Amino acid sequence: RHSVVTFHGVNAGISYLTSQTVIIRGIGSLGQKHELTSLTACNCPLVHDPSDDETIEKPSDKTAIHQDPDSKPAVKKKRKQPTECFLSQPEEKQESAVKPKKRKKKKISDVLEKSSPKPGVPEDLQNLLSQHFGARRSVIEIEELTLSDSCFLPANDLTHSFSSYLKEICPKWAKLRKNHKEKKSVVMLVICSSALRSLELIKSMTTFKGDCRVLKLFAKHIKIKEQINMLEKGVFHIGVGTPGRIKALVEQDGLCLNSTKYMILDWNWRDQKLRRMMDIPEIKKETIDLLETSIIKLCREGSVKLGLF
Repeated sequence: RHSVVTFHGVNAGISYLTSQTVIIRGIGSLGQKHELTSLTACNCPLVHDPSDDETIEKPSDKTAIHQDPDSKPAVKKKRKQPTECFLSQPEEKQESAVKPKKRKKKKISDVLEKSSPKPGVPEDLQNLLSQHFGARRSVIEIEELTLSDSCFLPANDLTHSFSSYLKEICPKWAKLRKNHKEKKSVVMLVICSSALRSLELIKSMTTFKGDCRVLKLFAKHIKIKEQINMLEKGVFHIGVGTPGRIKALVEQDGLCLNSTKYMILDWNWRDQKLRRMMDIPEIKKETIDLLETSIIKLCREGSVKLGLF
């Protein structure tokens, strides 16, 4: 980039102080003094602009009459021509601010693309409970909340349907179903991440359940008072629902767990975002709260068995 500076008038000139600094002085047509300092000097050509030249003074007629014939003609004084000087300006350096790169969080889908999903095992739930209670409980309390391997049923190896898995872990289901006659309780509890998933599992267990009664234990379109009334009036063998609603029913004495023998966690199923039930923070918290308040104690006593489907 260049800046063009033009000075008109007499005695316009450039005096070089240093190799980097130039002072331009000039006297305008009205006698004003112009001075521009601290400009970066450059080796630039001086361009003559004839249009801006001042008119050279001509002798008047009166002086020509009185002029001595032997005298020599007056020498015309040439005044310095205005010049144009192109001064280069230093380019501003654009400082590129280097921003630190943010690490991208790994998505579950990216992890699953690189490795095949592994079926859940009892050790996964044990580690989850120990991590959750590790910083909040004392050593004695953690021991009371620890589940041994004897508390678990065989886990699903991802080759079973829901009906075939239930038949494997509960071969004497027909006998248990006939002997169960208590109200406000179920023989088997199935914990899911959502109401839609609960409906899917209820449909998929038709070959297993036979003529037993299944109760929907989730909050979608069903009030908790309606579920409490149904448990008080009738006998149900299987309850399928979300951990939050089941925990609320237990706390309000609408559901009793004394007759419960099996509790199945829908552990391996993934939703549209490829999340398991324990990958969803709300479901994880509600499930752990349900285990802590009621299920772990019954499992340690041996009355309830846990299964990971």
